[in-house]
Amino acid sequence: MPLASDVPWCIVGGVVGGIGIVALYHGLATARMGVVAPITGVLAAAIPVVYGVLLEGLPSPLIVAGIAVAIVAVVLVSRVADDRSGPSGIGIALLAGGAIGTFGIAISHISEGHTFGPLTIIRAAEAAFVLIVILVGRRSWRFDPRWLPAMAGVGVLDMAGNAAFILAVQTGALAIAAVLSSLYPVTTVILATVFLRERVAPSHVVGIVLAVVAIVLIASGSA
Repeated sequence: MPLASDVPWCIVGGVVGGIGIVALYHGLATARMGVVAPITGVLAAAIPVVYGVLLEGLPSPLIVAGIAVAIVAVVLVSRVADDRSGPSGIGIALLAGGAIGTFGIAISHISEGHTFGPLTIIRAAEAAFVLIVILVGRRSWRFDPRWLPAMAGVGVLDMAGNAAFILAVQTGALAIAAVLSSLYPVTTVILATVFLRERVAPSHVVGIVLAVVAIVLIASGSA
């Protein structure tokens, strides 16, 4: 069971996490993906990194170099071809990145040794927030039942990722956990290439290489 002191942080995490995801999906759907995705990715990584440095101090030079390289990798891997006109989406990207970054800070305050109880509260708060958005905005929520297995799989993987992030923060530094977890677009690009036969852009290749370099630098500095 989660500690009473963890509950407020869990609720804050659930609400800002919900805001971040809704804002990100809305931005990707209505604005320029080439603007929304990189800004969101960088802010989601940079905010917890800065907070972690202020709270825990500056890590070793190798780790600092790895963090810098990782943020560049996030920008490159998050870039997408985007020929659409219309709003750039900078505002919604700032909201999405700021909220997701704040989510990382909130769950870093969960007491050591507590993971799945707090995570349940976080998801309940997030679900409540999304439900309120649906009701107030009178948005459609129905989906094709054929999507249910895929949606359930995404939910399980997302929960596993959040649980791993909590454990990483509890056993190491927030800045390191935040920047390494922000490299998830690398996995997305690789999976899209293998299973969807999507073409890898040159910027993605460079980003993947830089992500590997960043991981090596951070691991070497943490040894």
